[in-house]
Amino acid sequence: MNYLLNTLKLSIYGLLWGFPVPIILALLLNRIRRTGVKKKVQLLVYMPNFISVIVLCGMVRMLLSPVGPLNKLLGISTNWMTMPSAFRTIYIASGIWQTAGWASIMYTAALSNASKELEEAAIMDGANLLQQIWYVELPAIKNIIVIQFILQAGNIMSIGFEKAYALQTDMNLPASEILSTYVYRIGLLNGDYGYSTAVGLFNSVVNVILLVFVNWVVKKLNDGEGL
Repeated sequence: MNYLLNTLKLSIYGLLWGFPVPIILALLLNRIRRTGVKKKVQLLVYMPNFISVIVLCGMVRMLLSPVGPLNKLLGISTNWMTMPSAFRTIYIASGIWQTAGWASIMYTAALSNASKELEEAAIMDGANLLQQIWYVELPAIKNIIVIQFILQAGNIMSIGFEKAYALQTDMNLPASEILSTYVYRIGLLNGDYGYSTAVGLFNSVVNVILLVFVNWVVKKLNDGEGL
């Protein structure tokens, strides 16, 4: 059951920490008025998405190795990749860095279509930056936020196999063994295909149930009927 708990922890914490980042990033990008500067910043934040998972894991291992840049900066020689307590942070933080920029594209596009007249009226009425964001910009991307949240929450049992497996070591296995890597070990390495198929089916059923449930909850909240 440990692999199931690890999957849930990575998914839930990843959703809690990672979901707001593209929204915040899009809001920040929307404040850049100079088109040339904005395009250059967008290029920088979109670029990590095109790095392959294997290359990303190699970069993480180099950064966090005992002789890597982080340890040199801190003046220590800790092997972060062997620490189960650090695996979850490493996995989630690297995922946010890689995908947040690309995930912000839809929000940025929606913000570009936000009412300029309404924004100008808010400024004329003395609205500060936070009020402009709350009353003008967030309503413009509300529907996209809801859709993205439903899709991500409904996919909460699915964690990328390649990245988790590439970051695994014998020492961090108590925290890094998740559903997909467990299925791989049981099914392909040990030849127990029936059991691995059952685990995979369980994963799919849970995802469907979560998708339906989250969709229902969000619909009730939007309708103002409560839970």
